Amino acid sequence: MGTHARKKASLLLLVLATVALVSSPGWSFAQGTPATFGPIFEEQPIGLLFPEESAEDQVTLACRARASPPATYRWKMNGTDMNLEPGSRHQLMGGNLVIMSPTKTQDAGVYQCLASNPVGTVVSKEAVLRFGFLQEFSKEERDPVKTHEGWGVMLPCNPPAHYPGLSYRWLLNEFPNFIPTDGRHFVSQTTGNLYIARTNASDLGNYSCLATSHMDFSTKSVFSKFAQLNLAAEDPRLFAPSIKARFPPETYALVGQQVTLECFAFGNPVPRIKWRKVDGSLSPQWATAEPTLQIPSVSFEDEGTYECEAENSKGRDTVQGRIIVQAQPEWLKVISDTEADIGSNLRWGCAAAGKPRPMVRWLRNGEPLASQNRVEVLAGDLRFSKLSLEDSGMYQCVAENKHGTIYASAELAVQALAPDFRQNPVRRLIPAARGGEISILCQPRAAPKATILWSKGTEILGNSTRVTVTSDGTLIIRNISRSDEGKYTCFAENFMGKANSTGILSVRDATKITLAPSSADINVGDNLTLQCHASHDPTMDLTFTWTLDDFPIDFDKPGGHYRRASAETIGDLTILNAQLRHGGKYTCMAQTVVDGTSKEATVLVRGPPGPPGGVVVRDIGDTTVQLSWSRGFDNHSPIAKYTLQARTPPSGKWKQVRTNPVNIEGNAETAQVLGLMPWMDYEFRVSASNILGTGEPSGPSSKIRTKEAVPSVAPSGLSGGGGAPGELIINWTPVSREYQNGDGFGYLLSFRRQGSSSWQTARVPGADAQYFVYGNDSIQPYTPFEVKIRSYNRRGDGPESLTALVYSAEEEPRVAPAKVWAKGSSSSEMNVSWEPVLQDMNGILLGYEIRYWKAGDNEAAADRVRTAGLDTSARVTGLNPNTKYHVTVRAYNRAGTGPASPSADAMTVKPPPRRPPGNISWTFSSSSLSLKWDPVVPLRNESTVTGYKMLYQNDLHPTPTLHLTSKNWIEIPVPEDIGHALVQIRTTGPGGDGIPAEVHIVRNGGTSMMVESAAARPAHPGPAFSCMVILMLAGYQKL
Repeated sequence: MGTHARKKASLLLLVLATVALVSSPGWSFAQGTPATFGPIFEEQPIGLLFPEESAEDQVTLACRARASPPATYRWKMNGTDMNLEPGSRHQLMGGNLVIMSPTKTQDAGVYQCLASNPVGTVVSKEAVLRFGFLQEFSKEERDPVKTHEGWGVMLPCNPPAHYPGLSYRWLLNEFPNFIPTDGRHFVSQTTGNLYIARTNASDLGNYSCLATSHMDFSTKSVFSKFAQLNLAAEDPRLFAPSIKARFPPETYALVGQQVTLECFAFGNPVPRIKWRKVDGSLSPQWATAEPTLQIPSVSFEDEGTYECEAENSKGRDTVQGRIIVQAQPEWLKVISDTEADIGSNLRWGCAAAGKPRPMVRWLRNGEPLASQNRVEVLAGDLRFSKLSLEDSGMYQCVAENKHGTIYASAELAVQALAPDFRQNPVRRLIPAARGGEISILCQPRAAPKATILWSKGTEILGNSTRVTVTSDGTLIIRNISRSDEGKYTCFAENFMGKANSTGILSVRDATKITLAPSSADINVGDNLTLQCHASHDPTMDLTFTWTLDDFPIDFDKPGGHYRRASAETIGDLTILNAQLRHGGKYTCMAQTVVDGTSKEATVLVRGPPGPPGGVVVRDIGDTTVQLSWSRGFDNHSPIAKYTLQARTPPSGKWKQVRTNPVNIEGNAETAQVLGLMPWMDYEFRVSASNILGTGEPSGPSSKIRTKEAVPSVAPSGLSGGGGAPGELIINWTPVSREYQNGDGFGYLLSFRRQGSSSWQTARVPGADAQYFVYGNDSIQPYTPFEVKIRSYNRRGDGPESLTALVYSAEEEPRVAPAKVWAKGSSSSEMNVSWEPVLQDMNGILLGYEIRYWKAGDNEAAADRVRTAGLDTSARVTGLNPNTKYHVTVRAYNRAGTGPASPSADAMTVKPPPRRPPGNISWTFSSSSLSLKWDPVVPLRNESTVTGYKMLYQNDLHPTPTLHLTSKNWIEIPVPEDIGHALVQIRTTGPGGDGIPAEVHIVRNGGTSMMVESAAARPAHPGPAFSCMVILMLAGYQKL
């Protein structure tokens, strides 16, 4: 080839390279961001159901793709390109397709969007536009339906033409009286027919079928003409079930869809519906007794044969059908955007699952792709040989079966690039350690792959014992010396061009560990320092790192056990409070940016033994078991002994158990456990100990139950008494589970009248029983019985308790108290007394009950008060003044009250005067206090005044003192140093004490008087101070 021809070829290659860089979907190396890329769908059209009667005047199918440069759009209908001219019914709005005034005849079909830019074209998934409709029912009158009462009947719906499917309901006589969904009525959602399993008189009437269509954005319902149901005379016979609404022999469904099977039968009595899966178990969540079996989201596990059974007392009927589950295509493997060098080979693959198995085809820029020249299409595989620039574009893998189609898209960018070091040049400065090894990378951007050549200065490098150039262009220099310093240049060349990049190799001193860590043997809890010192090139930074069994140690972990030195050439590692997990191989690594070296040391941490394993229980007896285990880790210190523990699950605490031998030596792997409770659940565990302590216990053994044995403990708490006449009630404390020793647990009672020689027995089954009632009319009240108890189980009887004395039921006392006497003692109290009743054989006398009621009232309304013991007198309080009462007394015991005594009468006294003493005056002398007041004159309905009570309290002695006087004055001694006093004065007499008047006295050297009406502000009873408004009159002599 001549010089001119070579220049022309070089110019052509340069033009091709420029085209590849500009027009192919590569990268802009200047900015480091994508320059161009093909369309990627962000929104694809979805199928629509458009109501024919809709008020909407347009349909929009969405399509939007991201692309650079931006994409342009076109659409296909039923595989044919659409004419989207301005002014037509089909308009392109961005990428969306808008159909104006859509009609079924012109616009129903399959639509696809195609998005294109200079990189290529992609095709959207298919979207089907359908038109929904529901016509009216026929206007013809419906024939009446006649049947016998008691028979089943079907009323046909005969829905009008429609798309898509409908839902159905039935009206009886008028809206909105809908037929209920119950066991007797059923509305098929497949046919719309109404089924009545057994008719009765309430079914007479006119029926209308309501059909409803549910579309994407509208709902429509239509009614049929009414059909009359007439019933002839009742047929009382019973009929076996006959299934009338049957699901088909085969039902196809897609994964995730709802599947509904219908089954309804006539019969008398009304049949009961049951469902089952013939070739498997029916999932509990689908189990139902309804006429429909619904699986909301069917899966392949639900595929199989299902049976509906209708059954009543006269027989049964069945129907079977198979659910066949299929699936739309679903990607298992997809293609992804790929950059490939010109002239290279490429293999793409995609795979999809589905039922039926999907077929796979390929598209390039929206057009079908078949095998040709350098392209081979084999189902899900697409293979390219010697890629060329024209292979760049948008590719789609399409998987389809009869249930759907799915698309996977990717961009193929074929690149033709001259070598370029701008993104990844050779390192400018390349430090290396003397005596070490260095790898210098040469990774230019190039397509096809460049040929690599290295030089040092002007010397071309070839492979030798110390120098190697690998197949990917990496330069490796071994056993480096100072003579290796210098400039190293990588030359890269392909048919598109050539380039080079240079770096400078600088040789540094090697890093060496001068003090290596030493192996150590320590105990758990000890501290240890592992030393590590190193020398290095002074121009480089030195770092130390440590690993344990080749895993880096985390020094920043909160609460960690590791610390390290911070000096430049010292990297010591300190282990604080060493644990077993800290044993192992420690490696200290001293590193600079150019080299590194390491030394190892082994740390042995001794500690308590690890948990034993494999605890097995065998030779299970009633109180013993044989336990065996396997040795755990001794953690570098010989095991000295084992300890065995047991617990009763689920919440029992672990307790050490007795063993044979008593002390279990460290070389043992079995021992007998003693002292267990019969018929109890146990778990066991084993702990090992050595000179350093006791280790973690083993995991619990499997739960076992010891064998049964006869009870070993007698029941406690034997007592009794009470109950109805002629009964002996015996109580005891139930035996707890741990002492029952076996199944079939109960109680065996022995009892006899005190003094009798023969015992009677009673068996009371059940561990929770806690009483027994023995009834015999011949038993006298409060008869003493000797009672014993023992427990039993199915292995035999346990020990007997000590004998207890229990009395039979008491009866009410038979004798009434005599000589009852009652007298009013005040206006609100009366005293009652009587002669005692002798103890009788009916029971233990507890006391007496006093009943009292007003004269003129019924005795049934009497109030009651009981004595707490056998006192023969009582004071009754809370009575009305000046009132006559009738009184009776009865003896009582635990069985109740005896007969009443003859009644006695008592009259309460008139109440005391309601007015307190008034006009109280006082005079202080050196050692006494004189008080005077107006006498209180009782009214006719008040009791007489026999005297006065004065309560005195001074500021030196807070305890009050009571003084009595029959006069309307009193003088009491008082100390000279008393400054303040509080005085209450009230009347007293047969009716009790009256309302007090309260006076606050202040010593002032003269006399004082309370002139405010005391009756207007009576004091509260009692010794406490009360607040009163008191006018203190000083200078009494002036009045």
